[in-house]
Order: sequence, then C-alpha cells, then structure tokens
Amino acid sequence: MSSTLPSPRPQRPQPVRTRALRERAAKAVRSTTPPVWAFGVAGGGEGVDRAHARAVVDLALRVGELLLSTGASASDVVATVLRLTHAYDLQAVHVDITYTSVAVSWHGGGGADPMTVLRTVKVRSADFTRLENIQRLVREVVDGGVPVRQARERLDAVASAPHPYRRWVVTVSLALLGAAVAALIGGSFPVMALSAATTALVDRVQRRLAHLGLPALFSQAVGAGIPTLVAVLLVGLIADRVGLLAVFTPSLVVGSGIVVLLAGLSVVGAAQDAIDGYYVTAGARVFEVLMLTLGIVLGVVAVLALAQQLGAPMRISAPSALTANTGVQLTAAMAVAGVFAVSSYAGGRAVVVSTVTAGLGWVVYLVATGLGAGAPLAGGAAAAVIGGLSQLVAGRLRVPSLAVTTTGIVPLLPGLTVYRGLFELVHGGGVNAGMATLLQAAGIGMGLAAGVSLGTFVARPMVTELDRWQRRALRRSTGDARE
Repeated sequence: MSSTLPSPRPQRPQPVRTRALRERAAKAVRSTTPPVWAFGVAGGGEGVDRAHARAVVDLALRVGELLLSTGASASDVVATVLRLTHAYDLQAVHVDITYTSVAVSWHGGGGADPMTVLRTVKVRSADFTRLENIQRLVREVVDGGVPVRQARERLDAVASAPHPYRRWVVTVSLALLGAAVAALIGGSFPVMALSAATTALVDRVQRRLAHLGLPALFSQAVGAGIPTLVAVLLVGLIADRVGLLAVFTPSLVVGSGIVVLLAGLSVVGAAQDAIDGYYVTAGARVFEVLMLTLGIVLGVVAVLALAQQLGAPMRISAPSALTANTGVQLTAAMAVAGVFAVSSYAGGRAVVVSTVTAGLGWVVYLVATGLGAGAPLAGGAAAAVIGGLSQLVAGRLRVPSLAVTTTGIVPLLPGLTVYRGLFELVHGGGVNAGMATLLQAAGIGMGLAAGVSLGTFVARPMVTELDRWQRRALRRSTGDARE
C-alpha cells in the first residue's frame, strides 16, 4: 500500500495592490523629518583657534556672571552668552546656570577635548546702571566691530566702575521709600516722617551687619525688629493719649518697614526662572525669598512676643486697607517705584520710566479692584501691564526691562497682608487666622510674579522677533520635544 504526500501548495504572489496600500500607510504614519529640537550640540568648531576660543569663553562667562549677580533671569543670561559667543564665531556652546555659578562649555570638534569653564557668583545685588552698561556692550559686540580684547577691557571698566550715586543717596532714597509706603497705607505726615527715620536706621544697621558678616537671615530679622520695636516704644510712651495714637498710628510704621524689606526680594526673578524651565535657579531664588521672609517673621514675632511678656501695651492693630484717597494712592505708588529705582542704582531715564510704568500699573489695579477683583487677580493684572510695558519701552528707550518690572511692582507687594498675618499669629487672631492671612499674602505674591511673566511673554514678540538664542534659552519652559 503506497501513500503519496500532498504536494505543497505554491505561494501566491502578494498582490501589487496590497503592497502599495501598505507602503502608502507607512508613508502616512512614519515621520521623515528630524526632531524640531536637536538633542545635544553638534560639532562645528573646526578651524577655530583655541586661544581665540578661550578669550571668547572667558568674556562670555564674565558677562554671564555680572548679569546673574545684578538679578537678570537665567534665560536672559543664557541667551546673552550664546549671542555673544556666536558673534565671535563660536558654535556648539553649552551654557549652564545655577543661582551661584555660571558654566560655559565649547565643543571644538575634530576629537579635541571640550573647553569648559565655571565661575561662581559671589555677590548678588540690584545694580541697574551696571546692567544697562553690560547690555549696551553686548549690543555693540553683536552689531560687530568690537574685538575680543577691547570688549574685555570695556567689560572690566563696567565691572569696576563706581556707582552712580553715593551711599548716603541710597539711604535717603530708602527713607523716602518708607515715607511713601506710609502715605500709601494711610499714614499722616508724622507717620511718614517716623517711617522715613526708621527705614534709614534699618538701612544703616543692616549695612553694618553685612560688613560684620552676619547671615542675611539674622540681618533681615534685625531689620524687621527695628520698626516693630519703635512702634512698641511709641505705644508705651503715649499709651494714655488716644489723640496721639491716632496721629502716629504705630502699626503703619511697622507695615511700611515690612514693605521696604520685602521690596528687595527677588520674587519676580524666581517666578520667571520657574516659568522658563530653569528649575534649579528658580528653586534657589524661591528658597532665598522664603528664608529672608522667615527673617522678617522672626524679627516681628520676637519683638511682639517680648513686649507681650513684659506687659507692654499692645495697641498696635494691624492695618487692613490703603488710604481712601485715590490721588494719594497713585502719587505714593509712583513715588515708591521711583525712589526704589534710585536705591537700586538705576539711571535717570530708568527712574522716570519706572515711575510712569508703576503709575499705569496702579491705575489698572484700581480699575480691577473697582470691578470686584480680589487682591491676587488685581495685582496680577497690574503686574501683567507692567511686564508688557517694560518690554515695549526697554528697547526703544535703552533701559533694562528688569529695572522697570522690579521697581514697578514694589507698590503692589503684600507688606500689609504679611504684617497682619504676623500680628494675628502673636496677638489676637490665632494660628489658623494668621496662617490664612499669610497664605493670602503668598497668593498675592504669586499673582504678581505670574502677571509679570505673562506680560513679558506676550509683549516680547511684539517688540522684536525672538532670535534663535532667545528661543534656545526658552526651550526648557515647554518641557516636550515631541513636536
């Protein structure tokens, strides 16, 4: 019996139509273009003399250090460094920013070792005139015609140049700042005079403590304790004279002192770095703000608690409203911005622009509150206008936008709310009420920071198209490279 195996069935050739459909489907689905954002930096440094590259990297690094020390945002520092290195024909440059250091790395290509240099930022203080001069130098370098050696010499001259004002002018401007804040929150002329004297004393004491090397936390605590102690002593001296208490209003002295101390904190810079995606720098700025605010808390709470333990009269009620006179509000807000700009070494043009911008922002704040908006929303709307105007006028008038935004929001800072929360913690409101008020103050601060960032983001493309260095510095804010 024989069996035969079935012959294998011949495979039918794939129809041409099916293959064509598969190819068309693959073409429709599969991407054929590289990522919009390249991962890493390609080479391109062949043919560049390493001595020239070293000089350019050193120049760019020092520019970045000075910008960061004067309060510029991380994205602005990165964009400026990249713009500067490109102007001197250096490609493939990495820039890394933290709150205390700037690192620049150049990849020369051709298998050569990269050149990486880091500088630490040892001093951080607002100096808007120096910032303006640095930005002017960078613009001239980008426009061409400034050799590296000459640019380095000019940068050294900018870094070593004296301040535009003597130190006593800064003290006087801070005293006027205290007086203007007192007027803004409803203080009389005696209160304004006392606030001015107290603020001047705080400035001189803090300056002396800084020379002695006292950490900023304790210096801030001493600064907050001085106006609180003045108010407590004032209450003790005129406790039985109701008429004098109504004239001097010791609580306004404390409130104006706290606003002056809050004015120097880098709230806007912290929010800007967070929005731009520079989270390490933003985290450091936020932590610094929290620590310095904690110093204010410690100073006020310590003095109030000590006075309470000693049985001193505690008629220091926490003020809850601004002056009812709209004209006084507007004038005081503009004065606050103007004198704070002087205390930050801003030039004459920047002082005028900051004063006008702050006035326009305050008008927006009044309109928003008149329409029923809360303090965080109204402050955010005013800060958005200030941030947008700073971008619109900075390029045309050659003033640093950072100076305009930083000084413009000072009248909007929640100094009264902070003091009211601290007072409730120590005397009269309880822990829950005090923490709720402090959280409200934090919400106002976040609204101001978000408003400035939003206004800057909207207005910047209206002034000029972002160059590729600005776009590269701002890529971190999206956090997604899938487009």
